[in-house]
Amino acid sequence: MDIPPTVRQNGTLPTRTGGARGQRLLWLDALRGLAALVVVFEHLLDALLPEVRRSVSPWFDFGRYGVFVFFIVSGYVVPASLERRGSLREFWIGRVFRLYPLWALAAALGLVFALVEVFWGLPEALSAHPWASTLAHVTMLQDLLQVPSVLNVFWTLSYEMVFYLLVTAMFAAGVHRASAGTALGFGLAALTLGVALPAGLLSAAWGPGTVVAVSVLILAGLAAVLGGRSGPRPYGAVLLGVTAIGLLTLNSRIGGVESLAIMATMFGGTAVHRIQHGERDRRPSDWLVLLVPLLSIAAGVRLAAGWGVPGGRPGLSWGWPAAMGAAWLTFALALTVRHRGMPRLLPWLGVISYSVYLLHQLPLQLARRMLGDPAPLPAAVRAGWGVAILAAILVCSALAYRYVERPMQQVGRRVSRRSRERWPDSRVAAHGPGLNGPAELAEDTEGRRPVSKVA
Repeated sequence: MDIPPTVRQNGTLPTRTGGARGQRLLWLDALRGLAALVVVFEHLLDALLPEVRRSVSPWFDFGRYGVFVFFIVSGYVVPASLERRGSLREFWIGRVFRLYPLWALAAALGLVFALVEVFWGLPEALSAHPWASTLAHVTMLQDLLQVPSVLNVFWTLSYEMVFYLLVTAMFAAGVHRASAGTALGFGLAALTLGVALPAGLLSAAWGPGTVVAVSVLILAGLAAVLGGRSGPRPYGAVLLGVTAIGLLTLNSRIGGVESLAIMATMFGGTAVHRIQHGERDRRPSDWLVLLVPLLSIAAGVRLAAGWGVPGGRPGLSWGWPAAMGAAWLTFALALTVRHRGMPRLLPWLGVISYSVYLLHQLPLQLARRMLGDPAPLPAAVRAGWGVAILAAILVCSALAYRYVERPMQQVGRRVSRRSRERWPDSRVAAHGPGLNGPAELAEDTEGRRPVSKVA
């Protein structure tokens, strides 16, 4: 298989060296590739290395490490893509065609695997309220609506979606440059308020009605900000922002500390990009974003240590703050050496990392069904199984990228162009210049962004 160093939004391959422009983006792909490998490794532990799970995972959460790397990269690139496009409508067209086609395939396969109980069955809560569960998944907010995911890796899509809603609300309201302050606010809230926030309050009070109510509010908010009329836009922005914050603080499955820390991490990535490229609108206060990793780590340490945590509230393992710190250090290192050469395998993995993330647990389920308890197996047998599983994951992911992701991205670009031609005034220029990163960043991010993840 020919391994391209990077793939542009238009689906064409650049030169083998990637060129100066492509080289500036290889480090992002390499980060995604690394994160994808770590997430796969996390889920291989139960299948092949239960000893590592028992001894190391309590002190370093491999899955969260991969997830947090993905979240930082997402924060770094997605708002920049929106600001360069200048059009919320085109941004959401791109997001829909980028995320949903492969998501639908993974959801369908995951549902089949669960129904036939390849390794685990369908969660009872999904079958108890099928229509509410389906609607929650379609919004991709199921983890914030207390609905189990048909594939457990879907949980992080909920936080990606909330981030998109908040970015949309801020852009529509003209306050999108406040990324550093927003990141700091979420970080402080995670440290000070996170332990006291309820989990599942809205769903406990309203049950499946919460799913319907949230779906209506989000659709109304998006209609207002995407409709092309300036009058309803501020109301739509408020509606989206309030709904997103309400879900994060009152209905998160993972709890307030981690939910708020995830948002701090993503907006922190945006602020780093703004510091790096936003010379025209850089503010001295933007440098305070360097406190965001410290606040998030401190919030995790507080919960792991049980300091000030109300009785009966679940804690976090020490592996969570360790993973958060390692993710930020990895991103900082990659940012520092971004102009240097790197192994070409990692950028290629970054290109297909969304497919790797969404599909990797399906081959793993088959392998675990065949393997049973890995404890009696010799190391050589486990290594052989690991190579076979990884090969199956990469082949399936490469095929999914080639025949699902890339064609649907091309359809999305055509729909986006037609939208631009039909509604030329949909491009929002009133907010002034956006981020000043590489000119190809908007293309690159919209074409290949891997959504963060782990179970």
